Amino acid sequence: MPLTNRVTPFADLIADAARGTMMGNRGGRFHDASRQLGTRRWASKQWICCVLDFRGRQRKVWGDSYTELFFLDEVTALAAGHRPCFECRRKDARAFASLFPRVHTAPGMDAALHRERLDGRARRTDRAAIDALPDGAMIARDGEVYALRGQHLLRWTPAGYDKALPRVRCIDADLLTPPSIVEVLRRGYAPLWHATGAL
Repeated sequence: MPLTNRVTPFADLIADAARGTMMGNRGGRFHDASRQLGTRRWASKQWICCVLDFRGRQRKVWGDSYTELFFLDEVTALAAGHRPCFECRRKDARAFASLFPRVHTAPGMDAALHRERLDGRARRTDRAAIDALPDGAMIARDGEVYALRGQHLLRWTPAGYDKALPRVRCIDADLLTPPSIVEVLRRGYAPLWHATGAL
């Protein structure tokens, strides 16, 4: 039985057997000794996205350390409100920070993103004109989640992007990616995509 450690673009945690291409955490441990979740879904404001393989380190998932989480890809992690890790992804993290509006330090970005991804304990979304959104932003539309890439909307599933639809114009949609991350994407940050997102 898979752990409830796969992150959706809504920032929800689900159990799914499909493999992700990236991992991360939310600032520490919030699972219990029996590898179950309570009501908490983060330990701090530091929500990061990491590579799966770093310096040969081996971890026991949901052991004594932090609560490991997994993402389909970086596009999914960004939609959920995670940023690149400064340890295992230093180059990407520095590029991301240099493009982040107003603040450029990890604590500053974490505080800004925490305000943008949550409304109390609930997930915050914003309405946005789809024409104004950059590649890599994610939206919810008609009960489905889509990533914007070129002239397409790529439908997200835990296992990959399974359908490419023409990118509709002149409509508003529920924006999942936090506004500051949208601006980072607009300024040129290139997130890592799952292989099924290749066009």
